[in-house]
Order: sequence, then structure tokens, then C-alpha cells
Amino acid sequence: MTFRLAFPMLTALAIAACAPARAPTTTPAPAPLPTPRVPLAEAPLNWHLLDPSDGVPGISLLRAERELLAGKQPKRTIIVAVIDGGVDTAHADLRARLWANPRETPGNGRDDDGNGHIDDTRGWNLIGGRDGRNVHHDTFELTRLAAQCADAARRNAMPAEYRGRCPELQAEFARKRNEATQTHAQVLQIDAVLTQITPYLRRATGKDTLTRGNVALIQTSNDTIRQAQQIFLQFWAAGLTPDEIANAKKAYSSRVEYGYNLSYEPRPIVGDDYPDTLVKRYGNHDVTGPDAIHGTHVAGIIGALRDNVGATGVAQSVLIMALRAVPDGDERDKDVALAIRYAVDQGANIINMSFGKAYSPYKAQVDAAIKYADAKGVLMVHGAGNDGQDIDTKPSFPKPTYSDGERAVNWIEVGAASWKSGDSLVANFSNYGKAGVDVFAPGVDIYSTVTNGGYKKESGTSMASPVVAGLAALIMSYYPSLNAADVKRIILESATTMADAMVARPGDGAKVRFGDLSATGGIVNAYYALRLAEQRSGSSP
Repeated sequence: MTFRLAFPMLTALAIAACAPARAPTTTPAPAPLPTPRVPLAEAPLNWHLLDPSDGVPGISLLRAERELLAGKQPKRTIIVAVIDGGVDTAHADLRARLWANPRETPGNGRDDDGNGHIDDTRGWNLIGGRDGRNVHHDTFELTRLAAQCADAARRNAMPAEYRGRCPELQAEFARKRNEATQTHAQVLQIDAVLTQITPYLRRATGKDTLTRGNVALIQTSNDTIRQAQQIFLQFWAAGLTPDEIANAKKAYSSRVEYGYNLSYEPRPIVGDDYPDTLVKRYGNHDVTGPDAIHGTHVAGIIGALRDNVGATGVAQSVLIMALRAVPDGDERDKDVALAIRYAVDQGANIINMSFGKAYSPYKAQVDAAIKYADAKGVLMVHGAGNDGQDIDTKPSFPKPTYSDGERAVNWIEVGAASWKSGDSLVANFSNYGKAGVDVFAPGVDIYSTVTNGGYKKESGTSMASPVVAGLAALIMSYYPSLNAADVKRIILESATTMADAMVARPGDGAKVRFGDLSATGGIVNAYYALRLAEQRSGSSP
């Protein structure tokens, strides 16, 4: 997938499941969110777990734990498969949460359970080779399609739906590549300016880490330092912080060098014949891979230990099954399909998918895997994407609608909400859709685990999806009689309903009803979900 950036646009400085459930009618929902007495300057580290009475649109988990779950124990452990770019299995707050294949002996070099995967003790890596190498970067699906279109022999082998769109695809590729190249150049310009002024500001502040606060306090008569201070604060006001520019530099360098590179082809590392759907047994057991920051963050949101100040996992009776299928670039349909099937066959109750792309040439493979998971009663949770667009008209794949128009029952599509009040409730990058998005969840400045034992705030529907997956796991762990379809209905019907709230629509900022952006017009709420789960199950936890 593209881990699409959720940072402000560089032009700010001139440099730069069945039919989705409808709004609930039977379950009382909380009142609209209150506005904090004093506007928050930044998000609390655990804001997504807080209650609306705290002034943020959190999911009321801590309230639920105090008022509904205190003194009670979960009745089963839920397995959540995380299909992503890898999970850091050494992180202190995740080690105890890792799924272990009960039929596989670690490190003996044999396929003990006969599933075609050697030493798959924590999951499986579908973008690795038998020799231990891993795909890190890959191209975008658009690039792969454009390359096929440019080659007569390969063009004839394309799915007919895409073969007929070659002129459109090639034009779109040229536009995207040019856009990425220009933005990369802009990022490099800003980075060069920051590199030049940083030494002056560090000396003036006496700090290695520069923030808006410590730079604003600089008082000096030195013209050079004053100019550096002014530039830094202008950048910061536009959202172009040193961290954001470092992330943008990394991302756009990758896009130019790999993502939109027609000649780049990393698939030989994997060693399969990619178009051959009969070749299914490939990969290796390295579920961490070369860059597991994203997947580790997602896993931590779902279920990291909460016995220290660093982790804020939603579910605490959960095991994470790691499935590495998402490179720095777009995931491939075949890998996604096989990852879903692996998760189902190994007993996952929930599959979290924090990835997406605009094209899916082998959608039939993915559809078949989704149907398989749906028939087995596995709940699938998917982030809607970070393009600020309506997925009812511009889909993000994978999606729960099959080519024949039928829909997966056990699927929740999730948009991202911000911690901010008023019309900034919806994340400005989040995709939306009255039919395509089921519900919103916290997805901005979510604090969670990252690689090397660290913690970090990240933003994206990639963060909103695991909030919902974690909530689903929490419900399932306390109410084992509820199946995936039950849990989906409970989550959607108990969402904090704010359909009439006027919010800024992602993409263009136009003021619209929040209820026009999703099927429920709500944000998930653990407190009300657990109350409803108790009613539906006929028992208390």
C-alpha cells in the first residue's frame, strides 16, 4: 500500500459487510460532544480511550472499564490478525500479546503443521524470500499497470477491465509521477532551509530538539537568529515541523525512486510466479521485516499492554497474529488474498487491514478470500484510506463489495476522527462515503508502540481501523456467545451519533453534515457497545 501521508499540504507555504448499517433507531446514543472549556493545544496521549465528557471524541473505554468491567475478567482470548508491513515481535509491550502457532515448533526448520510454511510460529511474511531476504520497497499498482500497458505482450495478459483503460492509466501515471517529483523537490528545498537554520536555533535555545515553544522564547538582537526564528515558526504554523519534513522526505524519495519507477521490480526476491494464482506457498517466517513501524503501531493500538505510560492498547485479552504483506508501496492482490486465508485457517477471530490502494487488477482473488473469511465468521476491519475523497465514487481496495454487487456481511469500513472540536471533528485526510464508510473512530495523533521499543503519535485511517478492531476484540472476549455479525451490529448501533453536526469535509473543507460522511453518522463508543453487548448476549461479563 501507500502509507499515504496525513500531514498538511506543502502548498501552504507556496514552496511548497451486507449493505452498510444505517443510523441506529433502537439504541440510545450519547449526547453530542461537549466543547472543552479551554481548547486543547494538543491531544492527550490516550485521548482515543477518553470519554466525550473529557472534551475529546474518544471511545469512552476508560469509563467502560471503571463502570462496567471493574472486577470482571474476560472469558476468552481473541486472535486478531494484523495484515500490515510487519510487527516488532521484540517490543516489550507486545511480546506477551503475540499469537503462537500451537502446531509449529520454533526454529527447527520444518513445516510441522503441514500448511506449507516453515517455522510460521508468529504468522507469515508473504513478501519475503526463502533465502531470508525481504521486499522493502515496491511500486504502486498504477505503476505496474502502466508498465503492462506499455508492453504489448504483457498488455494482452492484463484483465480485460484494465486492458481497455490503458490510455487513461498511462496518463494518470504520468500525472502522478510528475506530481511526486515536484513535491519531492519542494520537500528537499524546505529540508535544506531547516538544515541551514537549525544550528543557529539550537545554540540560541540550548536545546537539541526544537519546538514551537522553545524557539518562540528566543530573544536576541542577532539578525541571523531572528530570521531563522521567523522562518522556523512560519514553517511550524503551516504544519511543516522538522518531524513532518523528515517523514515527507523519506516518503517522497521512496515514491520517486521506487513507487513511480517503471523499471523497478522487486518480486524476484519473493520467488513466486506472481500472475500464477496456483503458486501459493512462498514467503518466509520473518514477520517483522525491514520496516515494521506502521504494523507495530497498529498492533499496539489493538492490544499493547497498558501497564506503563507508553502503551494504550484497547483490548487486553488479545493475541496478535502478524502477517506481513504490505511493502513501502502498494500491496499486491495475491498477497492480500493469501494473508486473509492464512488468518482464517489459523483461527483468527478478527482481521485488521490498515492499507488500501486505488486499483485492484486481481480483485477476484481478494473477493474469493473475503468470501471465505465471511463464511467462516471472521470479522474484517478496514481503514477507509487517507486521500480525502468519497469512496462511494473513488473506491479504495480491498472493499467489501464483490463484482456481482453482493457485499461481505462481516466487514466494517472505518473513517478517521480527530481529537479537535467543532468542524474539525473529521480528520482532514480521511476518506468518507455515505454508503462505503460504516463508522468513524479516533485516527489523529494516536499514541502507540513503534519499533526499537519506542512509542509515537501517528495519524491515519490506519490508526482508526485498529481502534475498532480492538473494540471488537474487547466485546468478543467478554461476550463469547456473540458472533462477528452480532459484534458488527453492536459497534455500529452504539456509536456516538452526531449526524447533524456540521463538519469540514475532507479534501475541500466544505461544511457538511457529519451524517453525510458515513452510514451511521457516528463515532464508535466502547461504553455503549459493552452495554448493548450485555443486552444482546443476555448475560453480564
